[in-house]
Amino acid sequence: MKNPVGMHKILLAVLFSFSFPLLAQKVGDTYPKWQEGNLEIHQISTGRGNAAFILLPDGTTLLIDAGALDPTSPRVQSPRNTAAKPNDSRQPGEWIARYVRNFMERSGLSPQLDYAQLTHFHDDHMGALSSVSPKASEGNYFLTGITELAAYLPIGKIIDRAYPNYDYPVVQNSPMMENYKQFVKWQSGHKGLRFEQSKAGSKDQLVLKYKPETFQDTFEIRNIVANGKLWTGFGSNTKNLFPDLGDLDKSLYPSENMCSIGIRISYGAFDYFSGGDMPGNLRFGRPAWQDLETPVSQVVGPVEAMILDHHGNRDAINANLLANLRPQVFVIPTWSSDHPGHNVIDRIYDQNIYSGNRDVFATDMLEANKLVIGNLLDRLKSDSGHVVIRVMPGGQKFWVYILDDRDEKMTIKAIHGPYDCH
Repeated sequence: MKNPVGMHKILLAVLFSFSFPLLAQKVGDTYPKWQEGNLEIHQISTGRGNAAFILLPDGTTLLIDAGALDPTSPRVQSPRNTAAKPNDSRQPGEWIARYVRNFMERSGLSPQLDYAQLTHFHDDHMGALSSVSPKASEGNYFLTGITELAAYLPIGKIIDRAYPNYDYPVVQNSPMMENYKQFVKWQSGHKGLRFEQSKAGSKDQLVLKYKPETFQDTFEIRNIVANGKLWTGFGSNTKNLFPDLGDLDKSLYPSENMCSIGIRISYGAFDYFSGGDMPGNLRFGRPAWQDLETPVSQVVGPVEAMILDHHGNRDAINANLLANLRPQVFVIPTWSSDHPGHNVIDRIYDQNIYSGNRDVFATDMLEANKLVIGNLLDRLKSDSGHVVIRVMPGGQKFWVYILDDRDEKMTIKAIHGPYDCH
């Protein structure tokens, strides 16, 4: 995906010329509307988990995760966790839906999602069931995270790691998962919402829906990994990273984080990696196959930008991943004082791992982190706000915008770039 060719070069150059006025935006302005030819990745700051809204070059839309921690939990109410953004008057699923709807309506697009993807089954990525989760007006399930978002915003297809059986590596039967399965059953049976299991190795599951022919030589979303099945880099072939469960003691079964979906979004010379909560730093005595980041990053190759695996927690972002991906831009979706680990930030900035500039942007860095980690965090380009990566038509340059997350006005706090894609 690094070499746009032929007439597509000419077309995308024309589109690029029309997008230049967008660069006249300045701090204090309202973030500009999307235009055809742009790829946008919005890391939405809710203080309650992960949510990335992605607008593809032809207007196809994708949401990766819709996290919602239980606001009544002592863990969430602790000063170790971030505050709800913009505030706690609504739950995260509704805030995410409003962000997407507001932006799409301002951009002249129909307010709906073509795709939603759940990287794995944890509350900060799909929504915790809690005492404040309202009952759906139709169907025997409660609204939280992705199930709440669907009540406010139409979705065409949801891709998760385990549909339809939800039994790998063990049966998924927590209250959160039982609620989600009721949502799947009712929505697929009554609303026509489609559900699919992520197909590792495929480039045909997440595709452009509106003008695929315009971008067919420059755009691709490749499913890299899911449930330990890793794309080999050839065709749509995969290999297994996990041993057969029959050969393992249950204490060594793959964890939920290890089963995360990972994808690479490519547009011209721009590449972006999203890997859910996959780990890469092993605890003492653990088998080597539980390091997902090393083999996954070898297949992904260099990228321009990435979201930190597992929020930059201590078990993720190993040196092999950094050396293989070599990003210019890192996005950290933070909601806990565990995000990121001190050693993770130290590795990110380590010029011995790979040379060159790298800029780090966090959605909401706690003061506790700043006290413990110290001056390494002073190097962050931004420590609060929605983080928006805007890739220009053709995928040769991109910018990073920071938007104020204290209200819904989409006010620009900072602009970084342009970054050249390699």
